[in-house]
Amino acid sequence: AAQRGVSPGSGTPMTPAAPALLQVRELGMHYPVSRGWLQDKGTVHALDAVSFDLAAGETLAVVGESGCGKSTLAKCILGLVEPTTGEVLLEGERFSGKGVVPARTLRHKMQVVFQDPYASLNPRRTVYQTIADPLRLAGAHSGDSLRSRVAETLQQVGLGTDFMERHPHELSGGQRQRVAIARAIITRPRLVICDEPISSLDISIQAQVINLLKRLQRELGIAYLFITHDLRLVPHIADQVLVMYLGEVVEMAPARGLEERRLHPYSQALFSAVPRVNPGHDGATQRIILEGEVPSPMNPPGGCRFHTRCPQAQDRCRQQAPVLRPVEHHWVRCHFAGVPGFSEETA
Repeated sequence: AAQRGVSPGSGTPMTPAAPALLQVRELGMHYPVSRGWLQDKGTVHALDAVSFDLAAGETLAVVGESGCGKSTLAKCILGLVEPTTGEVLLEGERFSGKGVVPARTLRHKMQVVFQDPYASLNPRRTVYQTIADPLRLAGAHSGDSLRSRVAETLQQVGLGTDFMERHPHELSGGQRQRVAIARAIITRPRLVICDEPISSLDISIQAQVINLLKRLQRELGIAYLFITHDLRLVPHIADQVLVMYLGEVVEMAPARGLEERRLHPYSQALFSAVPRVNPGHDGATQRIILEGEVPSPMNPPGGCRFHTRCPQAQDRCRQQAPVLRPVEHHWVRCHFAGVPGFSEETA
């Protein structure tokens, strides 16, 4: 059956019900690094063959441990770094890839909200200047028209026009992040990449920012690529979820489906760490503790990259790399997912 929003790439049975806004095809990012004067250079495998589709107006959550490639994925999609392999298409036009320089009109269709509002805003510029900059660079508005557009955008994010002449140091953390969101949406983008947008905010403010992002999505039809460590948010903000481990996608599924059932052993361990109100008494499985450390991306393990920590690893896992394949309504990079007798976790 077809699923909305996410597809592992062309030529697969899972395609979005709506036309894809963002298409990521076999995206890979390898960083050459030097180990010293007398040693050969090594290569960091930050991303390997990542593919998916995202439909307009939907949210894809990207989750995984630190160092799994989430931020590198965002940088490649935004065109901030040139990927080693693959390409990114926005509304059918190449946005990122080898030798691609996005047209100015295309670039303003994709914006970003960074993790730390204290670092992402220029302390010397007023709120008005910060929000107006994207439109000024696009040459789309000037004078009274520009000021009117900034005022309208401030209202959309819940701030009044009296904020225009303030500087970041005069604002709270939540207000700063609202300014950052206003800066992102003022060009009326089709896609906004949110890189941990609430992790640096007080817990009391986080829900307000999430509700603001969801309201803007309904009003403006924005698609979000939402990078997060907080797995509790996933079923509330996302339509689809992409789970990454050591530069690879290990599982993709609808958010509600992944909340109820995980097929990949890494997804099982990751989601078992979500705090429960009554652990062990509400039908939830017990916490799965993974042994060992995440291998170095400079020397990823042969076979399945997760086999060194997988509690269910078998000889085939050490010898043969699994491919991303459909299992029911999930896509899983595991030899044994869906095989009778293989352990699966349900919430």
